[in-house]
Amino acid sequence: MLNKLGMISIFTSHPGEFYALLTAIFWTVSALSFESASLKVGSLSVNIIRLLFGFIFLTLFTAIIRGRWLPSDASSANWVWLTLSGIVGFVLGDLLLFKSYTMIGSRFAMLIMALVPPMAAFLGWIMLNENLTYFSLFGMLLTLLGISLAILSRKGSGKRLSLKLAPKGILFALGGAAGQALGLVLSKVGMQGYDPFAATQIRILAGIAGFAILITLMNRWRRVASAVVHWPAMKGITTGAFFGPFLGVSFSLLSVVYTQAGIASTIMAIVPVLIIPPAIIILKQKVTWTELLGAIISIGGVSLFFVS
Repeated sequence: MLNKLGMISIFTSHPGEFYALLTAIFWTVSALSFESASLKVGSLSVNIIRLLFGFIFLTLFTAIIRGRWLPSDASSANWVWLTLSGIVGFVLGDLLLFKSYTMIGSRFAMLIMALVPPMAAFLGWIMLNENLTYFSLFGMLLTLLGISLAILSRKGSGKRLSLKLAPKGILFALGGAAGQALGLVLSKVGMQGYDPFAATQIRILAGIAGFAILITLMNRWRRVASAVVHWPAMKGITTGAFFGPFLGVSFSLLSVVYTQAGIASTIMAIVPVLIIPPAIIILKQKVTWTELLGAIISIGGVSLFFVS
């Protein structure tokens, strides 16, 4: 076993990788919590409440660590790009992702989210002129193969392959992956050396504003009010907000600061495997060997995507 000095040595030499691993753990807890809450009070209500909670957690943290309650030291460029990142990543991406939770569950939704790193790398190549290797296309195909193994089934010999999940849920999850990938690239442009936690504050503020406008247009404030007094749902939202918008998002940005975006994204993509044990133990879900294999292959594909 590694002693404390050994652990400290590994952390100091690979801080970005450790932050990415912690992010994957945080997102696993967050996904399970938000799935439970979304099934009780709806994904739209969960989204705005968890962002409000996440902003409160972040504000208290930055007040202690940075001596600032709000990101008042951010430049105009920081505000523009991080606001766009928040709208795309939180409002568009997470709205679709949370909707998929109610249709296909967080385990399969997180598996489809393994496409975020390849999507982000592809968008980075287009928008930021980042380098892509010859393994990229094969890595993408391998990731798709792993996801396909998990979501397709064949009942009986000679039968055609068919989806074991609701098609709408899969499409929502794919939309969520695309939104988060673009949000990640925009956040990298917007940070420009700026503090990751303060940057997350800006992204969350943009997300709150976006959802407030959407809820107003859809006349859903009564549903949000009902969700606030639904204590079982609020327990899940509070837990998810602490581990998601606060710890998860902040540590994901922190990991990108200390290591390459591809490496960080690959480590963060192990959520589909991390989520399987609690899905079996806590949610009493049945996981087939094919689904487990598909999750492992998809992560292998993500890893290959960033081989240089």
